[in-house]
Amino acid sequence: MGTTGMGMGMIETALYQLLSWLSPSYPVGAFSHSGGLEWAVEAADVISRAGLEAWLEDLLNHGAGWNDAVLFTHAYDATRRGDMSALLDLAELAAAAQPSRERRIETMAQGAAFRRIVRAVEDAPSLHMLDEVADGDLGYPVVVAVTAAGAAIPLTLALTAYLHGFVANIVSAAQRLVPLGQTDGQLAMAHLRSLVTETVTQAAALLDTISDRDPFGQMGSATFRADMASMQHETQYTRLFRT
Repeated sequence: MGTTGMGMGMIETALYQLLSWLSPSYPVGAFSHSGGLEWAVEAADVISRAGLEAWLEDLLNHGAGWNDAVLFTHAYDATRRGDMSALLDLAELAAAAQPSRERRIETMAQGAAFRRIVRAVEDAPSLHMLDEVADGDLGYPVVVAVTAAGAAIPLTLALTAYLHGFVANIVSAAQRLVPLGQTDGQLAMAHLRSLVTETVTQAAALLDTISDRDPFGQMGSATFRADMASMQHETQYTRLFRT
């Protein structure tokens, strides 16, 4: 699932696709979501770069970041194996596993937009495996994984790009909310680089044996404050972000 055996032309094509799909300019509406960070700032949970880094570390280790990585990995694997039944089960799990209405809106809105844009601009036959999944039930990590697998982009590259986007979007929100300066934002990104790489390695290792192809026992959340933040955000008096 690495880049072994890929020629330079294939690597460059894969890199270009990933940079396009996970770019802030890709019109999935990522800029309008903060994952509940808006309430976390108001509650003084995140009021500095150190607080932001700790918040993101928890999400990657124990919360939405890790769960997205698990869903992404298994969706990628099911696509490569042509296992539509497993893929549809994963899509259902991704929709059911969201801890709040706002978190569900966030991942489903981006998932639906991603599918719509990819279909409009390029050939992505693997997306037909998700034809039975309605827009309102299509999680973002699932549809990105299916698209990447269909394009034969290695799992580790695709998941690294996805988690980089996950982190970068929250850092961007923090720059407007805390507020943080541009340099502090980039310092936070640099600080989280090794954890993103470690998370990718751990998620990819979930597929080491056939018996490991069970996301239900690999997902879970221990980020109570982050989950509460996404619930509280819904009723905030003043909001900059949609979720």
